[in-house]
Amino acid sequence: MPAGGLSTVAVISAGGVVGTLARYGLGVAFPVAPGGFPWTTFVINVTGCLLIGVLMVVITEATRPHPLVRPFLGIGVLGGFTTFSGYVVDIGRTLTAGAPAVAAAYLAGTLLAALAAVHAGAAVTRAAVGRRRKESP
Repeated sequence: MPAGGLSTVAVISAGGVVGTLARYGLGVAFPVAPGGFPWTTFVINVTGCLLIGVLMVVITEATRPHPLVRPFLGIGVLGGFTTFSGYVVDIGRTLTAGAPAVAAAYLAGTLLAALAAVHAGAAVTRAAVGRRRKESP
């Protein structure tokens, strides 16, 4: 593996540790009762998607960051913070707890909110970047 490849793997790993620990800490701080709506994972995933939308605009349209910023923040931190597998496990647990309506609402709500969050994060950031460019001499 070339040296740049090792650097990329290292920053992704470091970012993944940061994001995963943040998610774990929130999960411990805000546990979900069996059969209850998994608000913690929902908020984590939607917030992570919003931040991914912001990040993608900032690093592709607004700035020319160091080449390791995207792997560290996007794949590492935000990839470790968000959790599709946890989302699916939460759906299974909610179904097992006998709350199919909650599971269905969580399944659909997360997908819709996550997609809306990515779009909103990108759109608001794009508008802010455009406004900043117009104000600059």
